[in-house]
Amino acid sequence: MAPQPDQSPAPAVNGTTAEEHPPIGPPSGLSVIRTQYSSEQSLRQMLKNIGYDEAREDTLRLKGVQLIDTVRQSLQLPVRTFDTAAIYYHKFRMRFPSHEYAYEDVALASLFVACKAEDTIKKSKEILCAAHNLRQPHDHKTPDDKVFEPQTRVIIGLERYILETIGFDFRVQYPQKLLIKMVRKMFPREDASQQEEGKQFLRVAYDMAIDIYKTFAPIKQTSFTLVLAILELTSLLLDTDAEKMRAFKEAASWHSEKAAVFETLLDLLDLYTQFPKSTKIGLRFELKKLMDVKIEINNLMTREKYQRYQGWCDRCAPDPHDTRSLTPSSITSPATNPSLSGTTSVKRKATSTEGTMRFVFDADEARKEKALVDRYFIDEYEEHEIEVEEPIKEPEPRHNSRNTHPPHRGMQGDHGWPGYHRSSRHGLHNDRHRSRRGHGY
Repeated sequence: MAPQPDQSPAPAVNGTTAEEHPPIGPPSGLSVIRTQYSSEQSLRQMLKNIGYDEAREDTLRLKGVQLIDTVRQSLQLPVRTFDTAAIYYHKFRMRFPSHEYAYEDVALASLFVACKAEDTIKKSKEILCAAHNLRQPHDHKTPDDKVFEPQTRVIIGLERYILETIGFDFRVQYPQKLLIKMVRKMFPREDASQQEEGKQFLRVAYDMAIDIYKTFAPIKQTSFTLVLAILELTSLLLDTDAEKMRAFKEAASWHSEKAAVFETLLDLLDLYTQFPKSTKIGLRFELKKLMDVKIEINNLMTREKYQRYQGWCDRCAPDPHDTRSLTPSSITSPATNPSLSGTTSVKRKATSTEGTMRFVFDADEARKEKALVDRYFIDEYEEHEIEVEEPIKEPEPRHNSRNTHPPHRGMQGDHGWPGYHRSSRHGLHNDRHRSRRGHGY
């Protein structure tokens, strides 16, 4: 006789058997979906919300990225760590007003987080020590110095805000690697006569790939768009043969759009014409050359009917007069630059939601979860009309107070007159018809 199968229930898993399913309930917390790129219009709206002062903030943006680059070179970190730190720095500054923190602290904290993200581990004291030695070379210190203890706590505190700002989305584009491949395609190694020209072209293009992180282009465009714009601008500045750029003229074949390439080109040219001393390329070429290239690109965009910014909506555009702070503060003010005292403070924005914030990267899963949660939190009402007959009350008959009711107290002898307020102020009580002094009949 064959053995009977075991009919015993399955072992319990987490307190429930296999036949029983745990109750389905709403997941706790608030789900947030982070996007890797933003448009120029959305960036301006974010800057408007924090009271962006254009003249002041541009200077702080350039100084912060320059500090990240110099410290990165001092610590001999790869360029991809610089790319990641610069993007973290831009995203943090678009969320918090600059008067709530010191830009130096945020720049070093962004580099600290980028070292962890790119697996180029550096301690916070090492980063602070390198920045101190660059700023004060006559006062050389070591990372073990106790003077860096307060600043270390500041950097670690800012790390949390940076992670929350980027939404734990560590995706960052690295255009330098793609740039080298495209330059090799333009100047093949087999042709020895073009090697020197290719090296000169790469020197300018590679430095331009560093300067582009001093703009908001890396958080607006993809790696292919950045590289195509760098190649186009470098060829225009160096007067490179147009035949070498023919393979990169069609932006669609390189996963990009021509309008996005033009926008990135003008972002770079605005940087070189307005802040040439804060860049690596701005001082290598004359201002007239840069302006001629800018005019040429603007004319080309006008002929091909491209806008300055891709996907710009005039009806949704913010008022340009509101993008500046109403009360701009001085950069050297101790109240607005906590780095002078070695401290910083970032105010956490109050939110109306409660619970743990969770960051979701799959949009479809987030929509399914939202549909599931709405079943428990959305109140649905149904309207019903019910006809109800109400009996009409008969009006009560009026009674004559002269016949039915006794006279009101205080109205004796004055039937039909309203009640009179008696007062003992003038002595007698029954003095209604008595004349006052000076007011006789």
